[in-house]
Formats: sequence, structure tokens, C-alpha cells
Amino acid sequence: MSDSPAASVPAVPKSAPAPAPLKNVLVTGGAGYIGSHVVFVLQQTRRFKVISIDNHHNSHPTALKRVSELSRAALGPNPTEQDIQSTEVDAHACDLTQPAQIRAVFEKYGKGGIWGVVHVAAYKAVGESTEIPLTYYANNVGATVSLLQTMADFECRRFVYSSSATVYGTPPIIPIPETTRLQADSPYGSTKVMAETIVEDLCHADPRWRAISLRYFNPAGAHPSGQIGEDPRGRPGNLLPLLAHMAVGRIKEPTLKVFGNDYPTPDGTCVRDYLHVMDLASGHLLALEALESKSNIFGANAKAHFKAYNLGKGKGMSVLDIVEAMRKATGFNYGLEIIGRRRGDVPDLTADPALAEKELGFKAIENLETMCRDLWNWQTKNPKGYAAED
Repeated sequence: MSDSPAASVPAVPKSAPAPAPLKNVLVTGGAGYIGSHVVFVLQQTRRFKVISIDNHHNSHPTALKRVSELSRAALGPNPTEQDIQSTEVDAHACDLTQPAQIRAVFEKYGKGGIWGVVHVAAYKAVGESTEIPLTYYANNVGATVSLLQTMADFECRRFVYSSSATVYGTPPIIPIPETTRLQADSPYGSTKVMAETIVEDLCHADPRWRAISLRYFNPAGAHPSGQIGEDPRGRPGNLLPLLAHMAVGRIKEPTLKVFGNDYPTPDGTCVRDYLHVMDLASGHLLALEALESKSNIFGANAKAHFKAYNLGKGKGMSVLDIVEAMRKATGFNYGLEIIGRRRGDVPDLTADPALAEKELGFKAIENLETMCRDLWNWQTKNPKGYAAED
């Protein structure tokens, strides 16, 4: 009998575990400024299949086409079929104020087929909301209630809500912590307070719901590629895109009207907390991940799975600061005309972002110079926005 050692058996290589299937995430307002950047960030994880619903009231279908192109370009060599699927957006042109249209989207995926919803779509101009308040309440509050009802019917109970710093009204403390009482000074702000209250009440009523409200401060900038950015239909209602349109020649007025210079701020103009839209979009991903069942942000003995977080830099910048930063980025010599205060404007909205940093891991990294540079890169590459391709 041979005493030679037994022949070694070659090891069978272990096959890599199959990746988890993509989770279907619905983004309302997915073709809009913030929505398109949120879609991009979700796609970069290769873990989500994004469904977008948008009525294109203030957005352009081309934005999502470009998002998919950017995501495909980032895949690298030999992507899997699932990786490729993650770069494709299932886009639906429908209106949140039409419940039958929203139900039809959910029916396509069936009960439990949509893992979570990021609700970005809303009318968002403070000044306009004071002129047509009923339109704002119908769109921002009524449609949110209808969306939540449809989600419940289809057993989808994870919800990230795009709220706003306007819920604080004129805050008693600067920088503003999330514990500040909610007291909006405009119909737009009131719609956000109402929607947050509805979501929180729902989470108290049904412990199966998990929701996070993200109180935005002032998003700015664009994707560094210049392929997607802010392109409002009509005259921009926000300061930075207005300045970009003036510099690129889309708005022929050389003079900016400044609403008041007698506020209790360093230079008398309103102060806001600006953060890069890519940082803001990353905050949505962190919030969505925090709705996982294994997340412990709500605490073991929470009476409701609902939390609100500020997304901002924690640094305020005045209207004149922004104009000067855009002057440097564009080389355009803006004229200024001081006019009366505008109803609904508050002196200072600067975030205390400490809670989001601690619990979500959120950090607004980019500075104002980068925001203005990326905005101007987008605007110069797309002087007419998406209009040429729609």
C-alpha cells in the first residue's frame, strides 16, 4: 500500500454572490432642477431603478435623458445588465393633482413593487405663492395627500419629503435648529408646514411608515459636467438662475432689483444659506438609506418613525454677497436697484446642520465659488437651457 500523500483536490472557485436586485424608487419632479440631480446620485449607487413622474410645468424631459447619458458614461468597462438598467429612468409624464394618473404608475409595479418615494415636486416661489395661494395649496398639499393615499394602497411606506427652510418663518434663533417652532410667513411656507404635519401624523397613526422631511436651504450650482442644471420655464424666481440669465443675455435687463436693504443683517439685504445642488442631492440618498429597516435613526422606542433634518452649510450669505460672487464667476457687471421689501421674505435663513451631520452623515462640502462656477459652466454650455432639445 502506497504511503504517498493523498492527491490534493483542486479548490472550486467560489462564484461571487449575485447582486441584490435593484430597488424601485419613485422620484416626483424627477426632471426638475433638484429632482434630476437626485436621480443622478441615486443612479451612481447602482442599487436603485428610478421611476420619475413629472408634468414638466417647470422642467424639461431632456434633463432625464442627459442624466442617463452621464450615468452610462460613468459605468466603466464590462458593466452588468443590472448596472445598465440602473442608468435608465422609467419616466412618466403625469400630474400629481390627477390621482388616476399616479395610481396607473403604481399599478405598473404592483403592491410592494415600489420600495420608496422621494417627493420633490412642488410649486416653490415665495412671491408667486402670495398671488395664487389656492394653486399652491392644491398642488403642494392636496397632491401630497393623494400621493400618500396611493402609496398606502400599494404598500409603499418609505417617504423622503422635500421641505423647506421657509417652514421656520422669521426664526428666533440663528443658525436655525430643527427644534425651532414652525411658523411660515408665506403661503408657500405654509404648504410645507402642512405637508410635514400630515406626514408626521401618518407616521404616528401607522408604525409601518418611515419618513424623513428634508428642510432645504438654498440649492445652487449644477452638475460639474455642465450637462444638467437649473432651467426654469419663464423668468427665474430665484436669485442665482436670474443672475445667470442676465449674464448670458437671456434676460436683457442689466439691473437687478433688490427687495429691501434695511433688514437687520450685515449689509441690510436678506441672508440665505446656499449649498451645492450635488451636496443636496447626496442628502436625499442618505435620507433614503436611513429608511432601511436596519437603520436606527428613529430609536428603538420611537412613537413614530418620522424625523426632520436641515440641509444647509450653516453659513449665511447676503444678496450682495451672491451678486459679487456671480460677478467674479461671469465677468458681468450687474447694476443694482434697491426697491421695497417683498411680502414673505424673512431677514436671515441660515441652517444649523449639526443633526443631519451627526445622524445622516450629511456634509455640504462645496463653497460658494464652486456653486457659481458650476452654474456658469452649465449656463454657458446651455445658453438657452434645454429648450433646443425638448
